[in-house]
Amino acid sequence: MGLEPEPLFQAWSYFRRRKFRQCADLCSQLLERPPSEQEPDSEYTVFQAAWSLKTRALTEMVYVDEIDMDQEGIAEIMLDENAIAQVARPGTSLKLPGTSQGGGPSPAVRPVTQSGRPITGFVRPSTQSGRPSTMEQAIKTPRTALTARPITSASGRYGRLGTASMITNPDGPFINLSRLNLSKYAQKPKLAKALFEYIFHHENDVKNEMNNISSAAEYYKDVLKQDNTHVEAIACIGSNHFYSDQPELALRFYRRLLQMGVYNCQLFNNLGLCCFYAQQYDMTLSSFERALFLAENEEETADVWYNLGHVAVGIGDLNLAYQCFRLTLVNNNDYAEAYNNLAVLEMRKGHVEQARALLQTASSLAPHMYEPHFNFAILSEKVGDLQRSYTAAQKSAEAFPGHVDTQELIKQLKQHFAML
Repeated sequence: MGLEPEPLFQAWSYFRRRKFRQCADLCSQLLERPPSEQEPDSEYTVFQAAWSLKTRALTEMVYVDEIDMDQEGIAEIMLDENAIAQVARPGTSLKLPGTSQGGGPSPAVRPVTQSGRPITGFVRPSTQSGRPSTMEQAIKTPRTALTARPITSASGRYGRLGTASMITNPDGPFINLSRLNLSKYAQKPKLAKALFEYIFHHENDVKNEMNNISSAAEYYKDVLKQDNTHVEAIACIGSNHFYSDQPELALRFYRRLLQMGVYNCQLFNNLGLCCFYAQQYDMTLSSFERALFLAENEEETADVWYNLGHVAVGIGDLNLAYQCFRLTLVNNNDYAEAYNNLAVLEMRKGHVEQARALLQTASSLAPHMYEPHFNFAILSEKVGDLQRSYTAAQKSAEAFPGHVDTQELIKQLKQHFAML
């Protein structure tokens, strides 16, 4: 009759042998035991040990070494043997004739995802488009995937499809961060480190600690004091300055990334927007042209055309803006912000039915955005459909309770209903 090892020791053995799945499963069994069966300890209980070990195992399952995710330098880009067409596709050339309150980010100023997280200048592997299931997939996932550009209106469109903890636990997340008392765990150094690594690498929510963008920016500045070439910190600080209405300061950080050898579509996209809002118009179009040249997929191309549409709106060329938003949908027909902005342009032309259809599409693709609901409410109120207008206004208020125009519209509609 063989002797079975103690479960916690066996879980630790799995962890040391990098069998993280078996380690997490065994720790889950220990955590499911009733309190009477758990052996108390004077300082570190078996429950706390199993909890800490499981967080470390889940963290190691999705951890990606920073060194493996370095961006390609200028030398690798210039010596690439792949041939790229130098002539733009018909109809896509830019050379055609001129044609936050409460400490958190405001959706009216800074876009957020469906989960309420602000879009930063840099994202960790696959935080917005699903979690990689293997290390090979994680390495293939670019560190600046799809959402590293500032978008100038509407909310972020990349909702989280599910965190890794929900994938590993069918009944729900292992740690509910929204109900976590962080100050309590901060007083326990043995648990605090494991919890921080879990939140940072596994949940990819570095701002959950304070839920304060300014404090997070200060932390990134502390990172730069230790490592002044940290790409993620530079990109996030630059993005924070952009959404704080400081495009000149954001431009300095993005130029610093360019000097460090970061050479990709997202960086030139951000440079183009910063140059435009900093009134350095001579560099705006050239930056966007370079961004289109470096786009690796249709999603990145759609992002560039979307931002170009906002530049066109800023200079008053609504025909060019219409074409840019259309090209955005050509490359990505799930782009909710483009549908919303096209609807606004259609409303200006008096095309009510086209605008209504576009707004319905936008609200169905991104229900967390308040703009399509508010625009649909305004449109319905103008044509006399007060009931639909009130319903859409309520949805807009749920998505963004601090939107003053939505509250005013709801107040007016209630007065109309009271008079009936």
